Order: sequence, then structure tokens, then C-alpha cells
Amino acid sequence: MNSLDANIRNTKTKGELNSLRDNGNVPAIIYGGEAQNEKISISKKVLKSLIENENFLSSIITLNVDGKPQKALPREIKYDIISDEPIHVDFLRIVAGIKVRIEVPVKFLNHEKSPGLKRGGVLNIVRRKVELKCPSEKIPENLVIDLDGVDIGESFKISSINLDSDVTPTIQGRDFVIATLAAPTVMKEPEKPAEAEAAEGEGAEGTEAAAAEGGEKPAAEGDKKEGEDKKPAEEKK
Repeated sequence: MNSLDANIRNTKTKGELNSLRDNGNVPAIIYGGEAQNEKISISKKVLKSLIENENFLSSIITLNVDGKPQKALPREIKYDIISDEPIHVDFLRIVAGIKVRIEVPVKFLNHEKSPGLKRGGVLNIVRRKVELKCPSEKIPENLVIDLDGVDIGESFKISSINLDSDVTPTIQGRDFVIATLAAPTVMKEPEKPAEAEAAEGEGAEGTEAAAAEGGEKPAAEGDKKEGEDKKPAEEKK
């Protein structure tokens, strides 16, 4: 679990917020539960390193607010429209029992153990993330799909993923597809064993030897059979 140091801020004006940002910090707020909202500031450098992780908005963060740790979930990041730098973050306080909607990434394992992929199959990913509704303290880090033994033509639906009883997809009423293993445009032929290749070579040699014993050679492309070029005699008038 990632952690982030934070400090309580007492900024009240736009000028104070800009000064905070000029000093390399980002204003943020922690909300949720029965506790009061907390205005905090965090290091922009550290924040940007965490944002580089594509799962930042679905990862629980430990915020050390003036030395006191508390778990929170990043819910929204606001960016400057010109510099594209983060300028504000909203954190949802993790409180047992409170349910949240969150997109959880799908993770595929054991690509090298899939016979379908070995034969050139293509993994078509329909959904890289699935939106779930779950208690804030039970947010899965990712949804795992194991490709071990999977062959061409197989598909993965939401029902194939084990979820806790209180963790449910927001899409209800259908067993939607997450990914399929499709056939390639051109199928790879299985490699022939060395014995089979040797047998083929022996067969070809035997055919050539039989032709030599018969004393006949196949006509070359340029050779012409006798009489082929002879024109029929012109009829005498």
C-alpha cells in the first residue's frame, strides 16, 4: 500500500493557494464518514510519482496527516489546463461499511502457459477495467484472469472471476465478456519432429533414384518434343 505525507493547511484565499503551489505542494481535501473534512497539502513531486501508476484512482493510500495515519481513496484529480500539472486532489476517507463505486483494473497471468497464445492466438481485451460497487475497505487491487491452459475460442466473462458476496459489478442482468482468445488470421503450423523430416527426405531421394534407373528424364521446360514445331504441309491447290 502506498503512503503519502500530508500537512494540515489553513489557506483561505486564492493567493494563499497559489503560494502553496509555487512552493511545490498541492492542496487536497479528505472527506467522508462522520469526521469533519480535513484540508491538507501534499508534495507535488511525490504525488506525480504515484499518479504515474495507472491504478492510482483505485488504490487505497495511507495518508500520514501530521504524523497520524489514515486510509483514503483518491477520487478526483484536477489539473491545470495549460501546464497539465495536478492542482488539487480529493480523497475519500475509508470508513468500514461505506460502499463506493470504483473501476478496478483487470490483470492477466500466465500468458506463456496458454496453448492458444503459443499457436498464434490473439487475446482480445474487451474491458481493461470493470466498475464495481463494494465496501471501501474491500476494494480489490485487481481482477485476475489466469490464462494457464486456455485455448483458442475460449472467453472470459465476469462470472468467471471470484468476487466477495458484497462486491458486485455495477452492470447487472447480464454476464458480460471481459476478454476472448481469438484465432489468428494465419494459423501457425505445428513444427514437424526431426524424425518426420528425415523420413520425408528419404522418400524424395528414393523417387529421384527410381527415375534415374528408368533412364528417362523429365523434359525440360525449354525442350520440345519431336514434331511439335512442324507445321502441317500446305495443301496444294
